[in-house]
Amino acid sequence: MSQPAPRFDHPPRPLSQRLGAILWPSFFAACVATMVFFAYVDPLALRDMTFPHLPMTRTLGYSLGFFMFWIATGASSAFTWVLLRPASRFNGPLRPE
Repeated sequence: MSQPAPRFDHPPRPLSQRLGAILWPSFFAACVATMVFFAYVDPLALRDMTFPHLPMTRTLGYSLGFFMFWIATGASSAFTWVLLRPASRFNGPLRPE
């Protein structure tokens, strides 16, 4: 007896929609985190405490900080997306009894 094709409770989403659901919220979170962090921390003072030999401008410090926050919040969003995927996409259909 052949098994029927499994039915999914949610159709697969396009890649652009999946990436947008991860990158767009993490972009906004990184913007807020960057503004709050650099309201109190000067990038040049941070550079002097960590890597004083590296030439860096404030703009480069703000940019590096933003992308670091975006990577961190993007990883958090991606992990949440992985945890919230429907189980029916990965579990096989139940065998008829």
